Amino acid sequence: MTVTESRAGTPATHADTSIREFRVDIPQSDVDDLVARVRATRWPEAETVDDASQGVQREVMQRLAERWGDGYDWRVIEERLNDYPQFVTNIDGLDIHFLHVRSPHADALPMIVTHGWPGSIIEQLKIIGPLTDPTSHGGDASDAFHLVIPSLPGHGFSGKPDTTGWDPIRIAHAWVELMRRLGYDRYVAQGGDWGNAVTEQMALLEPAGLVGIHTNMAATVPAEIQTALENGENAPADLTPEERGAWDQLAFFYAHGLAYAQEMGNRPQTLYALADSPIGLAAWMLDHDARSYELIARVFAGADEGLTPDDVLDNVSLYWFTNTAVSSARLYWESKLAFFAPKGVRIPVAVSAFPDEIYAAPRSWAATAYPNLIHFNRLERGGHFAAWEQPQLFSQEMRAAFRSLR
Repeated sequence: MTVTESRAGTPATHADTSIREFRVDIPQSDVDDLVARVRATRWPEAETVDDASQGVQREVMQRLAERWGDGYDWRVIEERLNDYPQFVTNIDGLDIHFLHVRSPHADALPMIVTHGWPGSIIEQLKIIGPLTDPTSHGGDASDAFHLVIPSLPGHGFSGKPDTTGWDPIRIAHAWVELMRRLGYDRYVAQGGDWGNAVTEQMALLEPAGLVGIHTNMAATVPAEIQTALENGENAPADLTPEERGAWDQLAFFYAHGLAYAQEMGNRPQTLYALADSPIGLAAWMLDHDARSYELIARVFAGADEGLTPDDVLDNVSLYWFTNTAVSSARLYWESKLAFFAPKGVRIPVAVSAFPDEIYAAPRSWAATAYPNLIHFNRLERGGHFAAWEQPQLFSQEMRAAFRSLR
């Protein structure tokens, strides 16, 4: 394959199919500008309640701003990203950025891992070592993976679509082409959030080589359950305890957690403030789901669990430096898929249900949605950003999920 050099901010202008090396190199002037903007934030008054019912609390954001504006070092995560092989290739007229980390074990199983919103490739950095080099992280060589970790179109260092049509279905086609271009004729795919939507669409294509998928945000909600939730009805009386737990989580999400998705799904271009204010961007991203926000609020209050303050700032900073607040939001406008509805996937599927996800899929729903269910496990801890927050558990799940397909 042909390899040429590409750097952050200077995408190739030719629409060839070469695979070009890539390094992150954010100008210092951009870093200085971010710090100045954070320090110059014009703060609103505090919320008039003593909880998060009005949104992201000012105290949390001021703690975040204090770290972001005095003490946070972007170059740490930039160097960490550049420790891994990164590339860009043009697929269907758009530059796609990806990490490609091959295992030292020759028989490793290739896997493409897709992030969601408000995530990025930074979500997956903690699982690269355990999955590509399991013998150094408590695993066996027989559980090794070669990893391909792309940035979604309009996210991170991938290109920003300037025409309509880049929905999860088109992205799935692009990912199939990416794996073909990399020379993988047998592989698996993994995703959560939008990553699950893309991964399931890959499965529906049933391309030669894709032998199974894993999801940590399964689309399993039965049609009658979805209808009842949308109509504000009471929970059906015949739900099992596990199903009732999923119902309660979904009912809370539909009542209190959909605002961001509705705005981005209907009016993504209106979000200019997110491109102009780093604190505005951070608050919008923190308000994704209640349990993730609660975790992040605890972390900025000094708790030691899952994520760190700098983990959170790394991810928000990536969105800021790439100016992808609006371009990433357009994926919600582009997609016409029913997010939680079963899609009819027939190939082997593995499901990991993390308790603090938007909803933890019950085994009964998963078995119906995925007739070829090869692995199901309910975890004791972990939420929406499972690989980022619980990399050890997530890595163990990947090993168990695909062991039967090797």
